[in-house]
Amino acid sequence: WVFEPWRDNFYPRGLPQHRELEYASDKLSMIEINSTYYRAQAPATFAKWREQTPADFVFSVKALRYVTNRRVLADAGVAIDRFVNSGIAELGPKLGPIVWEFAATKRFDADDFEAFIKLLPTKVGGLLLRHALDVRHQSFKCGDFLRIARRHQIATVFTDAEDCASFADITGGFVYARIKRTDAKWARGFRPLALDQIAERARMWRDGSEPADVPRVEPTAPAALPKRRDVFILFVSGAKERAPAAAMALRKRVDDDSSGRG
Repeated sequence: WVFEPWRDNFYPRGLPQHRELEYASDKLSMIEINSTYYRAQAPATFAKWREQTPADFVFSVKALRYVTNRRVLADAGVAIDRFVNSGIAELGPKLGPIVWEFAATKRFDADDFEAFIKLLPTKVGGLLLRHALDVRHQSFKCGDFLRIARRHQIATVFTDAEDCASFADITGGFVYARIKRTDAKWARGFRPLALDQIAERARMWRDGSEPADVPRVEPTAPAALPKRRDVFILFVSGAKERAPAAAMALRKRVDDDSSGRG
């Protein structure tokens, strides 16, 4: 939420920087914390973020890159425990999914990857943890990867972009989508019809069905997948200055759903 271009078209002119999270969290329903990918944050920092945001706000947290950027993932146990116990529990009920981002050069190795998944804890500080795997190499677009992720009920990030492995097969109990197509020429980052389409995808994912207009590895999902899901959709990359407007426009479309469920 500390982003210079947002001070031109999202944050009110003159808003002090220390109040930017307070303002953003009043307009948005969640934010992905990217700084935790590069360096550990103090427990007191997570507690401060919790206190500055509304009760129903959610933070997703990117895991430290030193955990996932390694040749042998099965050796990451100590690093995983160190990150999970670094203070993220201070977010309390506002802690959303932990995103484990892998380098674009990291290839799928079934045994090593499953060994890594088995190291991921289910709880910290009494909080249930939800994990999302952000895999980017084309080798992950295979049935073997989907079967491993589903066996452990771990979600896979759907990245809506052309420069990485992009597939929206459901593998866990929630959907986590990162959209990288915001366009500066549109005030809300997208033409209205495109936002309508994203909102329809969100409702379908939420209600347990599968959008037909997203890339997939397999033509249909297993019948045993959850029929009601949390859905996290974030606008990242692209024209970043338009991301808040895109998120607010999408949120309004979903909240205005005739079913009454946002």
